[in-house]
Amino acid sequence: MHHSESTAIHPRGTLDFIRRFFANIPLLGWLAGALAAVILEQAVGTSLAHALGLPRIPVLFGFLIFLKQPALIPGALGYVLVSNILPVCIVAKIGAPLFNLLSRSLFRMPIVVTAVVHLAILYAIFHIWTDVSAYRLIMLKLMLISILLTLSLNVINGYMGEFSCSHPGFMALGAYAASLFTVGLFVNDRLFGEALLVSDFAVIFFPLGLIFAGLVSALGALIIAIPSFKTRGDYLAIISLAFTFIVKSFLENLEFLGGPRGLSGQPDWSSLPMVFIIVVLGVWIINNFVTSTMGKALNAVRDDEIAAEAMTVNTRKTKIIAFMFSAFWAGVAGGLFAHVIRFVNPSTFGIQKLAEVLAMVYFGGLNSVYGSIVGAVSISLLGEALRPLEILKWIIIPLLLILVMIFRPRGLISFKEFNIEKLLKPRG
Repeated sequence: MHHSESTAIHPRGTLDFIRRFFANIPLLGWLAGALAAVILEQAVGTSLAHALGLPRIPVLFGFLIFLKQPALIPGALGYVLVSNILPVCIVAKIGAPLFNLLSRSLFRMPIVVTAVVHLAILYAIFHIWTDVSAYRLIMLKLMLISILLTLSLNVINGYMGEFSCSHPGFMALGAYAASLFTVGLFVNDRLFGEALLVSDFAVIFFPLGLIFAGLVSALGALIIAIPSFKTRGDYLAIISLAFTFIVKSFLENLEFLGGPRGLSGQPDWSSLPMVFIIVVLGVWIINNFVTSTMGKALNAVRDDEIAAEAMTVNTRKTKIIAFMFSAFWAGVAGGLFAHVIRFVNPSTFGIQKLAEVLAMVYFGGLNSVYGSIVGAVSISLLGEALRPLEILKWIIIPLLLILVMIFRPRGLISFKEFNIEKLLKPRG
Protein backbone atom coordinates (compact mmCIF):
# COMPACT_ATOMS: atom_id res chain seq x y z
CA MET A 1 0.00 0.00 0.00
CA HIS A 2 2.77 2.35 1.01
CA HIS A 3 4.68 1.55 -2.20
CA SER A 4 1.68 2.30 -4.45
CA GLU A 5 1.05 5.61 -2.67
CA SER A 6 4.66 6.73 -3.13
CA THR A 7 4.49 5.69 -6.80
CA ALA A 8 1.33 7.78 -7.28
CA ILE A 9 2.92 10.82 -5.64
CA HIS A 10 6.22 10.55 -7.50
CA PRO A 11 5.21 12.18 -10.86
CA ARG A 12 3.77 15.25 -9.12
CA GLY A 13 6.90 15.52 -6.99
CA THR A 14 9.07 15.32 -10.12
CA LEU A 15 7.07 18.08 -11.82
CA ASP A 16 7.35 20.27 -8.72
CA PHE A 17 11.11 19.71 -8.62
CA ILE A 18 11.45 20.65 -12.32
CA ARG A 19 9.30 23.74 -11.79
CA ARG A 20 11.41 24.88 -8.84
CA PHE A 21 14.67 24.08 -10.67
CA PHE A 22 13.80 26.38 -13.57
CA ALA A 23 11.81 28.96 -11.59
CA ASN A 24 14.61 31.56 -11.53
CA ILE A 25 14.95 31.77 -15.33
CA PRO A 26 13.44 34.91 -16.92
CA LEU A 27 11.92 34.94 -20.40
CA LEU A 28 15.14 36.51 -21.69
CA GLY A 29 17.02 33.38 -20.53
CA TRP A 30 14.67 31.02 -22.38
CA LEU A 31 14.98 33.12 -25.54
CA ALA A 32 18.78 33.11 -25.24
CA GLY A 33 18.71 29.32 -24.81
CA ALA A 34 16.51 28.92 -27.89
CA LEU A 35 18.82 31.21 -29.87
CA ALA A 36 21.82 29.12 -28.85
CA ALA A 37 19.97 25.95 -29.88
CA VAL A 38 19.10 27.18 -33.38
CA ILE A 39 22.65 28.47 -33.93
CA LEU A 40 23.99 25.07 -32.82
CA GLU A 41 21.58 23.28 -35.15
CA GLN A 42 22.61 25.43 -38.10
CA ALA A 43 26.29 24.75 -37.38
CA VAL A 44 26.28 20.99 -36.69
CA GLY A 45 22.70 19.85 -37.38
CA THR A 46 23.44 17.95 -40.57
CA SER A 47 26.44 16.13 -39.06
CA LEU A 48 24.46 15.26 -35.93
CA ALA A 49 21.54 13.95 -37.99
CA HIS A 50 23.83 11.69 -40.02
CA ALA A 51 25.56 10.46 -36.84
CA LEU A 52 22.15 9.44 -35.44
CA GLY A 53 21.20 7.59 -38.64
CA LEU A 54 18.87 10.27 -40.03
CA PRO A 55 19.04 11.19 -43.74
CA ARG A 56 18.64 14.93 -42.97
CA ILE A 57 17.72 17.38 -40.22
CA PRO A 58 14.16 16.74 -38.92
CA VAL A 59 12.23 19.75 -40.18
CA LEU A 60 9.50 19.74 -37.51
CA PHE A 61 11.04 18.42 -34.25
CA GLY A 62 10.83 14.86 -35.59
CA PHE A 63 7.01 14.80 -35.65
CA LEU A 64 6.78 13.83 -39.33
CA ILE A 65 9.23 10.96 -38.85
CA PHE A 66 7.06 9.30 -36.17
CA LEU A 67 4.37 8.27 -38.65
CA LYS A 68 6.31 8.12 -41.92
CA GLN A 69 9.45 6.24 -40.79
CA PRO A 70 8.95 4.63 -37.35
CA ALA A 71 12.37 2.96 -37.52
CA LEU A 72 14.00 6.40 -37.29
CA ILE A 73 12.11 7.44 -34.14
CA PRO A 74 15.04 6.80 -31.71
CA GLY A 75 17.35 8.89 -33.89
CA ALA A 76 14.77 11.69 -34.18
CA LEU A 77 14.22 11.75 -30.41
CA GLY A 78 17.97 11.81 -29.83
CA TYR A 79 18.37 14.66 -32.31
CA VAL A 80 15.64 16.77 -30.69
CA LEU A 81 17.12 16.12 -27.23
CA VAL A 82 20.72 16.97 -28.20
CA SER A 83 20.12 19.87 -30.59
CA ASN A 84 16.98 21.46 -29.13
CA ILE A 85 16.04 20.58 -25.55
CA LEU A 86 19.46 20.29 -23.85
CA PRO A 87 20.99 23.51 -25.30
CA VAL A 88 17.90 25.53 -24.33
CA CYS A 89 17.85 24.19 -20.76
CA ILE A 90 21.61 24.33 -20.17
CA VAL A 91 22.12 27.88 -21.51
CA ALA A 92 18.99 29.18 -19.74
CA LYS A 93 19.89 27.61 -16.38
CA ILE A 94 23.63 28.35 -16.33
CA GLY A 95 23.11 31.90 -17.56
CA ALA A 96 20.12 32.62 -15.26
CA PRO A 97 22.03 35.09 -12.99
CA LEU A 98 23.32 37.03 -16.02
CA PHE A 99 19.93 37.01 -17.77
CA ASN A 100 18.21 38.23 -14.60
CA LEU A 101 20.75 41.06 -14.36
CA LEU A 102 20.09 42.00 -18.00
CA SER A 103 16.34 41.70 -17.43
CA ARG A 104 16.53 44.07 -14.46
CA SER A 105 18.44 46.59 -16.61
CA LEU A 106 15.88 46.29 -19.41
CA PHE A 107 13.00 46.51 -16.94
CA ARG A 108 14.13 49.99 -15.88
CA MET A 109 13.59 51.18 -19.44
CA PRO A 110 10.19 51.93 -21.00
CA ILE A 111 8.19 48.73 -21.45
CA VAL A 112 8.13 49.26 -25.22
CA VAL A 113 11.94 49.08 -25.38
CA THR A 114 11.98 45.92 -23.25
CA ALA A 115 9.32 44.27 -25.43
CA VAL A 116 11.13 45.21 -28.66
CA VAL A 117 14.39 43.66 -27.41
CA HIS A 118 12.62 40.38 -26.56
CA LEU A 119 10.76 40.38 -29.88
CA ALA A 120 14.01 41.02 -31.79
CA ILE A 121 15.58 37.94 -30.17
CA LEU A 122 12.43 35.91 -30.92
CA TYR A 123 12.56 36.98 -34.57
CA ALA A 124 16.27 36.05 -34.75
CA ILE A 125 15.35 32.56 -33.47
CA PHE A 126 12.64 32.21 -36.10
CA HIS A 127 14.93 33.49 -38.87
CA ILE A 128 17.76 31.06 -38.11
CA TRP A 129 15.36 28.13 -37.49
CA THR A 130 13.62 28.61 -40.86
CA ASP A 131 16.95 28.81 -42.73
CA VAL A 132 17.12 25.02 -42.54
CA SER A 133 14.25 24.42 -45.00
CA ALA A 134 11.53 26.16 -47.00
CA TYR A 135 9.00 23.86 -45.30
CA ARG A 136 9.85 25.35 -41.91
CA LEU A 137 9.44 28.85 -43.31
CA ILE A 138 5.96 28.35 -44.74
CA MET A 139 4.90 26.33 -41.68
CA LEU A 140 5.97 29.16 -39.35
CA LYS A 141 4.22 31.81 -41.44
CA LEU A 142 0.97 29.83 -41.44
CA MET A 143 1.28 29.25 -37.69
CA LEU A 144 1.69 32.98 -37.05
CA ILE A 145 -1.37 33.69 -39.22
CA SER A 146 -3.31 31.05 -37.25
CA ILE A 147 -2.47 32.89 -34.01
CA LEU A 148 -3.97 36.10 -35.41
CA LEU A 149 -7.06 34.31 -36.76
CA THR A 150 -7.64 32.39 -33.51
CA LEU A 151 -7.28 35.47 -31.34
CA SER A 152 -9.71 37.41 -33.53
CA LEU A 153 -12.35 34.66 -33.17
CA ASN A 154 -11.73 34.53 -29.40
CA VAL A 155 -12.93 38.15 -29.21
CA ILE A 156 -16.42 36.92 -30.22
CA ASN A 157 -16.58 33.36 -28.90
CA GLY A 158 -14.59 34.02 -25.73
CA TYR A 159 -14.71 37.63 -24.60
CA MET A 160 -18.20 38.35 -25.95
CA GLY A 161 -19.64 34.91 -25.17
CA GLU A 162 -21.41 34.41 -28.52
CA PHE A 163 -20.83 31.55 -30.94
CA SER A 164 -19.81 32.67 -34.40
CA CYS A 165 -19.12 30.44 -37.41
CA SER A 166 -18.37 33.25 -39.85
CA HIS A 167 -14.58 33.49 -39.63
CA PRO A 168 -13.86 31.39 -42.75
CA GLY A 169 -16.14 33.81 -44.61
CA PHE A 170 -14.31 36.86 -43.21
CA MET A 171 -10.98 35.24 -44.00
CA ALA A 172 -12.13 34.54 -47.58
CA LEU A 173 -13.26 38.15 -48.05
CA GLY A 174 -9.90 39.37 -46.76
CA ALA A 175 -7.92 36.92 -48.90
CA TYR A 176 -9.73 37.93 -52.09
CA ALA A 177 -9.77 41.66 -51.27
CA ALA A 178 -6.01 41.73 -50.60
CA SER A 179 -5.38 39.65 -53.73
CA LEU A 180 -7.57 41.96 -55.82
CA PHE A 181 -5.61 44.94 -54.45
CA THR A 182 -2.13 43.53 -55.13
CA VAL A 183 -2.73 41.48 -58.28
CA GLY A 184 -5.04 44.08 -59.82
CA LEU A 185 -2.68 47.00 -59.24
CA PHE A 186 0.85 45.60 -59.27
CA VAL A 187 0.90 42.42 -61.39
CA ASN A 188 0.60 41.74 -65.12
CA ASP A 189 -2.23 39.23 -64.98
CA ARG A 190 -4.42 37.48 -67.56
CA LEU A 191 -7.57 38.34 -65.58
CA PHE A 192 -6.79 41.98 -64.73
CA GLY A 193 -4.46 42.95 -67.56
CA GLU A 194 -1.40 45.19 -67.29
CA ALA A 195 -0.13 46.37 -63.90
CA LEU A 196 -1.29 49.91 -63.08
CA LEU A 197 1.42 50.71 -60.50
CA VAL A 198 5.07 49.87 -59.93
CA SER A 199 5.64 47.39 -57.08
CA ASP A 200 8.94 48.84 -55.86
CA PHE A 201 7.42 49.92 -52.55
CA ALA A 202 5.88 46.65 -51.37
CA VAL A 203 6.67 47.47 -47.74
CA ILE A 204 4.20 50.37 -47.99
CA PHE A 205 1.59 48.99 -50.38
CA PHE A 206 1.19 45.52 -48.85
CA PRO A 207 0.07 46.81 -45.42
CA LEU A 208 -2.39 49.09 -47.27
CA GLY A 209 -3.73 46.02 -49.08
CA LEU A 210 -4.15 44.22 -45.76
CA ILE A 211 -6.01 47.21 -44.27
CA PHE A 212 -8.29 47.15 -47.33
CA ALA A 213 -8.84 43.41 -46.75
CA GLY A 214 -9.71 44.03 -43.12
CA LEU A 215 -12.17 46.79 -44.00
CA VAL A 216 -13.95 44.60 -46.55
CA SER A 217 -14.30 41.84 -43.93
CA ALA A 218 -15.53 44.36 -41.34
CA LEU A 219 -18.18 45.51 -43.81
CA GLY A 220 -19.25 41.87 -44.21
CA ALA A 221 -19.47 41.62 -40.42
CA LEU A 222 -21.71 44.67 -40.29
CA ILE A 223 -24.10 42.99 -42.74
CA ILE A 224 -24.40 40.01 -40.35
CA ALA A 225 -24.40 42.05 -37.15
CA ILE A 226 -27.33 44.34 -37.97
CA PRO A 227 -29.93 41.53 -38.15
CA SER A 228 -28.18 39.11 -35.76
CA PHE A 229 -27.85 41.33 -32.72
CA LYS A 230 -31.51 42.31 -32.73
CA THR A 231 -32.07 38.80 -31.39
CA ARG A 232 -30.52 36.69 -28.63
CA GLY A 233 -29.50 33.08 -28.20
CA ASP A 234 -28.21 30.84 -30.99
CA TYR A 235 -29.30 33.00 -33.92
CA LEU A 236 -25.80 34.38 -34.48
CA ALA A 237 -24.39 30.86 -34.92
CA ILE A 238 -27.01 30.03 -37.55
CA ILE A 239 -26.72 33.34 -39.43
CA SER A 240 -22.91 33.34 -39.33
CA LEU A 241 -22.73 29.78 -40.64
CA ALA A 242 -25.08 30.75 -43.47
CA PHE A 243 -22.85 33.78 -44.15
CA THR A 244 -19.80 31.52 -44.59
CA PHE A 245 -21.64 29.37 -47.15
CA ILE A 246 -22.98 32.47 -48.95
CA VAL A 247 -19.48 33.99 -49.24
CA LYS A 248 -18.02 30.72 -50.50
CA SER A 249 -20.80 30.30 -53.10
CA PHE A 250 -20.57 33.98 -54.09
CA LEU A 251 -16.82 33.73 -54.77
CA GLU A 252 -17.26 30.49 -56.71
CA ASN A 253 -19.57 32.36 -59.10
CA LEU A 254 -17.39 35.42 -59.62
CA GLU A 255 -15.61 34.57 -62.86
CA PHE A 256 -13.52 37.76 -62.89
CA LEU A 257 -11.92 36.50 -59.63
CA GLY A 258 -11.29 33.05 -61.08
CA GLY A 259 -14.54 31.42 -59.96
CA PRO A 260 -14.16 27.92 -58.48
CA ARG A 261 -10.65 27.65 -60.00
CA GLY A 262 -9.38 30.36 -57.68
CA LEU A 263 -7.03 33.30 -58.08
CA SER A 264 -3.25 33.08 -58.32
CA GLY A 265 -0.34 35.37 -59.12
CA GLN A 266 -0.15 37.16 -55.77
CA PRO A 267 3.22 38.96 -55.45
CA ASP A 268 5.75 37.46 -53.05
CA TRP A 269 5.40 40.20 -50.45
CA SER A 270 4.63 38.14 -47.34
CA SER A 271 8.19 37.73 -46.10
CA LEU A 272 8.81 36.42 -42.59
CA PRO A 273 9.61 39.92 -41.20
CA MET A 274 6.38 41.27 -42.72
CA VAL A 275 4.21 38.45 -41.32
CA PHE A 276 5.94 38.59 -37.93
CA ILE A 277 5.52 42.36 -37.52
CA ILE A 278 1.87 42.36 -38.60
CA VAL A 279 0.97 39.45 -36.32
CA VAL A 280 2.78 41.04 -33.35
CA LEU A 281 0.94 44.33 -33.99
CA GLY A 282 -2.34 42.43 -34.28
CA VAL A 283 -1.81 40.59 -30.98
CA TRP A 284 -0.86 43.84 -29.24
CA ILE A 285 -3.88 45.76 -30.59
CA ILE A 286 -6.33 42.94 -29.84
CA ASN A 287 -4.93 42.56 -26.31
CA ASN A 288 -5.33 46.31 -25.74
CA PHE A 289 -8.89 46.10 -27.07
CA VAL A 290 -9.98 43.25 -24.77
CA THR A 291 -8.38 44.86 -21.70
CA SER A 292 -9.89 48.30 -22.44
CA THR A 293 -13.24 49.67 -21.28
CA MET A 294 -14.76 48.07 -24.38
CA GLY A 295 -13.32 44.71 -23.33
CA LYS A 296 -14.85 45.05 -19.87
CA ALA A 297 -18.18 45.89 -21.50
CA LEU A 298 -17.85 42.71 -23.60
CA ASN A 299 -17.30 40.66 -20.45
CA ALA A 300 -20.36 42.26 -18.88
CA VAL A 301 -22.43 41.35 -21.95
CA ARG A 302 -21.11 37.79 -21.80
CA ASP A 303 -21.86 37.34 -18.11
CA ASP A 304 -25.34 38.91 -18.07
CA GLU A 305 -26.63 41.01 -20.96
CA ILE A 306 -29.70 42.28 -19.06
CA ALA A 307 -27.57 43.37 -16.11
CA ALA A 308 -25.10 45.04 -18.49
CA GLU A 309 -27.95 47.04 -20.05
CA ALA A 310 -29.13 48.03 -16.58
CA MET A 311 -25.60 49.34 -15.90
CA THR A 312 -25.90 51.64 -18.97
CA VAL A 313 -23.83 49.46 -21.33
CA ASN A 314 -25.09 49.86 -24.90
CA THR A 315 -25.00 46.10 -25.52
CA ARG A 316 -25.99 46.16 -29.19
CA LYS A 317 -23.41 48.81 -30.09
CA THR A 318 -20.74 46.99 -28.06
CA LYS A 319 -21.44 43.69 -29.82
CA ILE A 320 -21.44 45.25 -33.30
CA ILE A 321 -18.12 47.06 -32.70
CA ALA A 322 -16.49 43.90 -31.31
CA PHE A 323 -17.84 41.82 -34.21
CA MET A 324 -16.49 44.24 -36.82
CA PHE A 325 -13.15 44.52 -34.98
CA SER A 326 -12.83 40.73 -34.90
CA ALA A 327 -13.75 40.47 -38.60
CA PHE A 328 -11.16 43.13 -39.50
CA TRP A 329 -8.33 41.01 -38.10
CA ALA A 330 -9.74 37.84 -39.68
CA GLY A 331 -9.59 39.70 -43.00
CA VAL A 332 -5.98 40.73 -42.36
CA ALA A 333 -5.16 37.07 -41.58
CA GLY A 334 -6.88 36.07 -44.84
CA GLY A 335 -4.83 38.60 -46.81
CA LEU A 336 -1.59 37.29 -45.28
CA PHE A 337 -2.69 33.70 -45.96
CA ALA A 338 -3.36 34.42 -49.65
CA HIS A 339 0.09 35.94 -50.12
CA VAL A 340 1.92 33.19 -48.24
CA ILE A 341 0.27 30.45 -50.34
CA ARG A 342 0.18 32.77 -53.40
CA PHE A 343 -3.08 31.18 -54.45
CA VAL A 344 -6.59 31.49 -53.11
CA ASN A 345 -9.57 29.24 -53.77
CA PRO A 346 -13.15 29.38 -52.37
CA SER A 347 -13.00 25.73 -51.26
CA THR A 348 -10.19 26.63 -48.81
CA PHE A 349 -12.66 28.55 -46.66
CA GLY A 350 -15.25 25.88 -45.94
CA ILE A 351 -16.26 23.65 -43.05
CA GLN A 352 -12.75 22.24 -42.61
CA LYS A 353 -11.29 25.73 -42.03
CA LEU A 354 -14.13 26.45 -39.58
CA ALA A 355 -13.44 23.22 -37.67
CA GLU A 356 -9.73 24.07 -37.56
CA VAL A 357 -10.11 27.58 -36.14
CA LEU A 358 -12.81 26.51 -33.65
CA ALA A 359 -10.50 23.71 -32.47
CA MET A 360 -7.71 26.24 -31.93
CA VAL A 361 -9.95 28.58 -29.92
CA TYR A 362 -11.54 25.96 -27.67
CA PHE A 363 -8.40 23.84 -27.26
CA GLY A 364 -6.27 26.80 -26.18
CA GLY A 365 -8.83 28.48 -23.97
CA LEU A 366 -11.57 31.09 -24.06
CA ASN A 367 -11.11 34.69 -22.99
CA SER A 368 -7.31 34.37 -23.08
CA VAL A 369 -4.58 35.71 -25.37
CA TYR A 370 -2.25 33.02 -24.00
CA GLY A 371 -4.89 30.40 -24.80
CA SER A 372 -5.25 31.57 -28.40
CA ILE A 373 -1.48 31.39 -28.93
CA VAL A 374 -1.22 27.92 -27.32
CA GLY A 375 -4.26 26.65 -29.24
CA ALA A 376 -3.05 27.92 -32.62
CA VAL A 377 0.49 26.58 -32.17
CA SER A 378 -0.66 23.21 -30.75
CA ILE A 379 -3.29 22.46 -33.41
CA SER A 380 -1.01 23.67 -36.22
CA LEU A 381 1.82 21.39 -35.07
CA LEU A 382 -0.56 18.49 -34.49
CA GLY A 383 -2.13 18.96 -37.91
CA GLU A 384 1.30 18.84 -39.57
CA ALA A 385 2.41 15.86 -37.46
CA LEU A 386 -0.71 13.92 -38.48
CA ARG A 387 -0.58 14.97 -42.15
CA PRO A 388 0.61 11.47 -43.28
CA LEU A 389 -2.67 10.05 -41.92
CA GLU A 390 -4.61 12.30 -44.35
CA ILE A 391 -8.35 12.17 -43.53
CA LEU A 392 -7.74 10.28 -40.26
CA LYS A 393 -6.24 13.41 -38.72
CA TRP A 394 -9.74 14.94 -38.81
CA ILE A 395 -10.87 12.07 -36.61
CA ILE A 396 -7.98 12.34 -34.14
CA ILE A 397 -8.09 16.15 -33.70
CA PRO A 398 -11.86 16.25 -32.91
CA LEU A 399 -11.41 13.34 -30.46
CA LEU A 400 -8.65 15.29 -28.72
CA LEU A 401 -10.93 18.33 -28.63
CA ILE A 402 -13.73 16.25 -27.08
CA LEU A 403 -11.34 15.11 -24.32
CA VAL A 404 -10.34 18.72 -23.63
CA MET A 405 -14.03 19.74 -23.48
CA ILE A 406 -14.71 16.97 -20.96
CA PHE A 407 -11.77 17.63 -18.64
CA ARG A 408 -11.13 21.35 -19.34
CA PRO A 409 -14.43 22.74 -20.70
CA ARG A 410 -13.03 26.25 -21.21
CA GLY A 411 -9.73 25.14 -22.75
CA LEU A 412 -6.18 24.65 -21.50
CA ILE A 413 -5.45 28.30 -20.58
CA SER A 414 -8.72 30.18 -20.19
CA PHE A 415 -9.60 33.53 -18.58
CA LYS A 416 -5.94 34.51 -18.09
CA GLU A 417 -5.01 38.11 -18.81
CA PHE A 418 -1.96 38.77 -20.97
CA ASN A 419 0.27 40.92 -18.74
CA ILE A 420 3.37 42.02 -20.66
CA GLU A 421 5.16 43.41 -17.58
CA LYS A 422 4.68 40.20 -15.63
CA LEU A 423 5.88 38.17 -18.62
CA LEU A 424 9.10 40.15 -19.08
CA LYS A 425 10.08 40.78 -15.44
CA PRO A 426 13.24 39.25 -13.84
CA ARG A 427 12.81 35.98 -11.91
CA GLY A 428 15.63 36.23 -9.44
